[in-house]
Amino acid sequence: MTKNSIGSKLPKDPQPSVDRIDELARRVLVGDILLPKFQRDFVWDKGQVLNLLDSVYRNYPIGSVLLWQSRQELHSENRIADLEIALPKPDYPVNYLLDGQQRLSTVCGAMHWRGDNPGSTWNIAFDLRKEQFLHLDTLDEPAMHLIRVNKLSEPSAFFQHVSALSNAKDGENLQAVANELFNRFKDYKLAVVTLGDMAIEDVAPIFERINSTGTRLTIVDLMRAATWSQDFDLIDTIDSIREELAVKAFDGIEYKSVLRNLSAAAGGGFSVDSIDNLRSHDSRALRSAASDTLDAYKRAVDFFTTEIGVPGDSVIPYQNQIVVLVELFRVLPHPTAAQYESIKHWFWRTAVSGYFAGWNTGNMASDLRSVRAFAEGKSDDLDFTCIKPRSEIWEKKAFRTNNAHAKTLAIVLGYQKPQDIVTGKKIDVAKALSWSNSREFHHFFPKNFLKGIGYSTTQANCLANIIYLSSHSNKQISDKAPSAYLKDIESDVGDKLPQWLETNLIPKEAFEAAKQNDYETFIKLRSQAIQDKVEQLASW
Repeated sequence: MTKNSIGSKLPKDPQPSVDRIDELARRVLVGDILLPKFQRDFVWDKGQVLNLLDSVYRNYPIGSVLLWQSRQELHSENRIADLEIALPKPDYPVNYLLDGQQRLSTVCGAMHWRGDNPGSTWNIAFDLRKEQFLHLDTLDEPAMHLIRVNKLSEPSAFFQHVSALSNAKDGENLQAVANELFNRFKDYKLAVVTLGDMAIEDVAPIFERINSTGTRLTIVDLMRAATWSQDFDLIDTIDSIREELAVKAFDGIEYKSVLRNLSAAAGGGFSVDSIDNLRSHDSRALRSAASDTLDAYKRAVDFFTTEIGVPGDSVIPYQNQIVVLVELFRVLPHPTAAQYESIKHWFWRTAVSGYFAGWNTGNMASDLRSVRAFAEGKSDDLDFTCIKPRSEIWEKKAFRTNNAHAKTLAIVLGYQKPQDIVTGKKIDVAKALSWSNSREFHHFFPKNFLKGIGYSTTQANCLANIIYLSSHSNKQISDKAPSAYLKDIESDVGDKLPQWLETNLIPKEAFEAAKQNDYETFIKLRSQAIQDKVEQLASW
């Protein structure tokens, strides 16, 4: 088969058709429709299998099938539902099944199963009296009113059974039901959309829109099929790397991020075109790249946890910060003290500037060059062009757990060893930064109080209004005006309160503004305090 680059574009209009379901099953078995290795394993339970068959029998719609006709050489499954699949002819355009695996697997398994395991998912019969499907637990021939579904693929065996039903007292009715069963599975039609030989960038969005499960086809899925061999499975390899990082809560790193690092470790880069070159490497080279990638991830995770104070991947502002840092620790496993300082400055600059929000192919190439120049001692700094933002960013950005600047703020505040402003107790920063919930983050000016004096929810949720605060203390503050609850706290703890506020980057001037319920002045002063701390960390 001719190899096409993932990045090549040969778009063709999707070709719709209406095909009989038993013919689609036959095409799977003869190798005309293939299940690429990026497809999921069969995951339906026995109940779902019976429901699908019942839908076909009752002529209910079961969705469409999406095929991708291509000459791209992708590894595919050689079995479906305990059945052998024929191999495609050399250099013959094949149809890769993108959506419909569970449904076609069910039809293939039920109609063509010839196994010897009585507990098999595919040991299915149809009860002609109750007109329902059921699983058998024996290989023996069942009662006459039960007809094995796999006889549907052998008309002679099926109608021999139908003929024998005439001996039953309700034989005529059973025969009518059996004939209806046969006709439904022979005549049932599915809508099929066949995509032409196009690039993954073109296939993926179409797949995402049509796919009945909502699962997105990614470059990781395609490269799994492009690089698969008996001793290398890309998904398994990435899973094993993520599992190794679970002990430090970094197992949520995106598959595509790890794939970028595997590509770089194999001598390429971070871009799609570089990733496509992985298909030219043998399994030994791919396993070596994976081993190097794992070692680099471990070093990068140690940096994040010890130098930045991040207890898990979920709070890293940008996933691609991880990608670049892993490649850096791959080519520079043991930085000097000065290099460590430069790397920390790089982290803060790229986090707060939003550098990775628009990372493109050009950035990937230049950043890779910068990383390698830094590692080779040709540069004292990681030469990324990061524009320093103004302090207003902390006024305008809202606190959301998926917001990069919210994560940056949380890490910055963690550096202050924050104390609860009501009790003075130290906040468990590691717990808060696990990012599993936002119970440790609350509004300094209560949201409902601000709503009552005319501020919108968006204004109330700005980053400069967020502090570390326990849920218990937040309930104590409730919806009170700052002038009221700060007065109460101050009367209890005296001059300790300003110290506790400082640990949340609330300077004395902002505290005084809050006591006057002056929200706008408070926000401007606190934004500047946050900005000053960020600039210090970034060495700006």
